[in-house]
Amino acid sequence: MILGRVIGEIHSTIKHPFYDGKRMLVVERAAPIGTTSTDYLIAVDAVGAGVGQPVLVLDEGNGARQIHRSTNAPVRSVVVGIIDEVSEGDVERATGIEPV
Repeated sequence: MILGRVIGEIHSTIKHPFYDGKRMLVVERAAPIGTTSTDYLIAVDAVGAGVGQPVLVLDEGNGARQIHRSTNAPVRSVVVGIIDEVSEGDVERATGIEPV
């Protein structure tokens, strides 16, 4: 999974039939603390995300095809969530596991 921020959309008149009716978003990768990079990816929107929103991206072809219920779709990345909040904590609090 990748944390990112939607920075744009892609519109195309000529495309593979799989993409008909689907939105393609440009997602800039981000660190959990909110800093962004110059690295980006193109992902199919499955949740209605908009420009400027922080998102969670599944970047693995088989999982992306499962979300779209297709066995042979030409897709690798899909936006699967809009992030409300990211909180950081130590391992003990995050997992509930006491250190040995």
